[in-house]
Amino acid sequence: MKKKILKTERIFVAGAGGMAGTAICKALRKYGYGKFQGGEILTPNRNELNLLDLVAVRKWFEKNKPTVVIIAAAKVGGILANSIYPTEFLLENLKIQNNLIETAWKFKVKRLLFLGSSCIYPKYAPQPIEEEALLTGKLESTNEWYAISKISGIKLCEALRKQYDFDAISLMPTNLYGPGDNYHPKNSHVMASLIRKFNDATKKSLPSVTCWGTGKPLREFLHVDDLGEAVVFVLEKWDPNAINAPLDKNGVPLTILNVGTGLEISIKELSEKIASIANYKGEIIWDNSKPDGTPRKKLNINKITSLGWKPSIELNKGIKNTLREYNNP
Repeated sequence: MKKKILKTERIFVAGAGGMAGTAICKALRKYGYGKFQGGEILTPNRNELNLLDLVAVRKWFEKNKPTVVIIAAAKVGGILANSIYPTEFLLENLKIQNNLIETAWKFKVKRLLFLGSSCIYPKYAPQPIEEEALLTGKLESTNEWYAISKISGIKLCEALRKQYDFDAISLMPTNLYGPGDNYHPKNSHVMASLIRKFNDATKKSLPSVTCWGTGKPLREFLHVDDLGEAVVFVLEKWDPNAINAPLDKNGVPLTILNVGTGLEISIKELSEKIASIANYKGEIIWDNSKPDGTPRKKLNINKITSLGWKPSIELNKGIKNTLREYNNP
């Protein structure tokens, strides 16, 4: 099968300094991108390119002429951050993705991949969640601002493909973890928060660790290096217009695909697993006054696996490696 992108592409990874962006760049280099004559992986940092500034983005495109764009840039955070900064989560993400998607289209970029999130799906979507569940129900209130911005990006990509035949595709990763994660005490996601808590508690010999909620919600976790592999895979091999491309239930080609492991674990079990790996011997206390978030969020990954991709990093191994990297940055 002919690959959709070449080794000579000029690939712009927006958000290359973040956890997902770093893993994507790592995977691109692993498969030879940026090494052939004319090919380059473009990774401007925030000082070099302000993605919130449309004029700056257009000037950068004009100067650097990317042929492939990967959007891994976003303002992200956990339940607390979303509740404190709803305006920033909505406005900044809309600006970043609109600036990049519109400019990529106007500069006739060959392929664009937009990285969404599993939080785009309704709070009570049937499990495991299929791509068609998008916009079929109410969002989880603890991250609706971020989710709405991501849905807008997905729909803009879809609109440009439908109206102008612009080759934009979107991936919906489940909860990510791994090297480069955000371990901020207030702004981190659940996996990073638990790794920090139990690692620090072990070092300080704390008698107990308090975790948010009841521990009952079920979550799916994907190592970020598996996401990097998935991004390269779909850029090379997924053509929504191909005969064998995944279709929705109405037989219409999909332009979004879920990316995950297809496996889930309760937050309570995850906490106990991380505590064990971190060698923490104290008590785990659950603060029921704090929100649980969505009760369950397992992705159906049948469509991307039908194309030939599958995850490779098992959860125990992934947590051990992440804990090691956390202690040796």
